[in-house]
Order: sequence, then C-alpha cells, then structure tokens
Amino acid sequence: MHPNPSFRQAPEAHTLDLIRDRSFGTLAVNAEGGPLLSHIPFLLSSDAQTADLHLVRSNPILRLGETEAVIAVQGPDGYVSPDWYKVPDQVPTWNYVAAHIRGRLMQLPQEVMRDMLDRQSASFEDRLTGKAPWTTAKMTPEVLDRMMRQIVPCRLHVTAIEATWKLNQNKPDAVRLRAAEAIGAGHGVELATLAQMMREG
Repeated sequence: MHPNPSFRQAPEAHTLDLIRDRSFGTLAVNAEGGPLLSHIPFLLSSDAQTADLHLVRSNPILRLGETEAVIAVQGPDGYVSPDWYKVPDQVPTWNYVAAHIRGRLMQLPQEVMRDMLDRQSASFEDRLTGKAPWTTAKMTPEVLDRMMRQIVPCRLHVTAIEATWKLNQNKPDAVRLRAAEAIGAGHGVELATLAQMMREG
C-alpha cells in the first residue's frame, strides 16, 4: 500500500464495494522457494470476515497447508503526465486503486465445493443481462462430479483489509481536475472510471 496517508483515507465501504465488484484478485503466499501467486475469483462474505475461493488440485499453494496469504485486488489505473497539471515542476506518476485482503488461508472439506461453486456462479451470473442464469443443474451429474474433484475449496479468514486510492488528492483541486479531464485519452485500464474517481477526489 502507498505510504502517503492522503491516499489511504477512502471510506471502508468504498473499498468493500470495490472488492465485491471485482471479486477477482491475485492470491499471494510465501513458500520455501519464493512467493507463489494464483489469479482467482472469490466471494467476500457479507461481514467481510472471510473470502471463499477454490484452487485447482495441482496448485502448489495447496501443498503449504494452512498459511498466511494476501489477495490483491486491482481497480482502475492510469499514467498521469505532468503536462496535464499545467503547473511547473511536476513529475510523472501513476494513479490507481487497489486493495489487499490479508488473512489465514485454509482448505475446506471437499463436500462444501458444490455449495461454493453454486454461490460463486450465482453471484456472477446475477450480474449478467439478457440470459437466464447458468446453474450447476445444467451439467450432467457425472461430468460435474468429475470436474469438482479437480478443484479444492479454500477460505481466507480475513485479518485486515487495506486500500490505496491514489487519485491526485495531494494536488490542489483545480490541478487534480485538469488531470482528470486529460487522463481519459491516456494509457491505462478503465480510464473513464479512474477519471470519475479523480473528479470525486
């Protein structure tokens, strides 16, 4: 997380909304040979105390057993040219929003995998329009059982959630707003969303 406290003052509700909207992140753990990473969808519980996820059975993270872990969630990001500020003596930077979910990762009993898969797919299918939701009931039972044996349910017991909302809050309002107007034509991901976040400060 960015050390500047001005980038770490977003309301907790904004961070939880970002995490739930994304529901996808990079799971990171320490291992003897170096860090292990896995890119995973997950479900954050309503009280933000747990995050449910699954890993393919061959994932080396599972061999660690119960372990400390972090899920990094990336929001919009983009390069900021100092020319956009229209004030002297500025340097390039990168604006971004990101959250880290820290906790203890543990494997769950295999029999909960079906419920987790149903909850996860329902959460994502409900966001789609123009189609009936996909459910596991559409699967041939034997095929579904075979596929579920290849994935392992896990739960992160959350101990901390941290976030950086780096949106030029350290600049005067007029300077920040000029950068927000220009960033949409720049380089990054979800620049229109990032520009709106910058305008809201």
